[in-house]
Amino acid sequence: MPTYELSMLLRQMSRPEVVSTLRRTADCIFTRGGIIRKIDNLGTKPTPYRMSSHGLVHRTASYFIFTFDTPPHTLDDINEELGRDVDVIRRHVYLTDKEETIPKCTLHEELLPPAYRKDVRDMVQLGQKYKKPKYEFKCGFDYYPFQT
Repeated sequence: MPTYELSMLLRQMSRPEVVSTLRRTADCIFTRGGIIRKIDNLGTKPTPYRMSSHGLVHRTASYFIFTFDTPPHTLDDINEELGRDVDVIRRHVYLTDKEETIPKCTLHEELLPPAYRKDVRDMVQLGQKYKKPKYEFKCGFDYYPFQT
């Protein structure tokens, strides 16, 4: 199953109401065979512009991010159910990128001087590959007239 991120803006509510809204969202994901990996609370902030949702205008919102795994065919159902929730101002589901594998390094490799490390040598070779040509003045003078 691919990993998705659900970014949600909830209307400004008291803490128990926010918890019940998050629980409804989690139940929506669980009933469709999803697995929640992480829930991030980004806090309550003013929205970038006035947002209207379900007949109300909102100027502040609580920002949350759900990271979850679910089959792709269930995304439309999740999006539709969250769209009917009156506490949710905005929601969007994003497909996350695959996690990069971090190469393992040893203490011996880290203690080497920079000139002997493989990653530093690779960066130097990459920099030499893209050397800039020397600037040629096309003014007819044998010197640069604007240099002091």
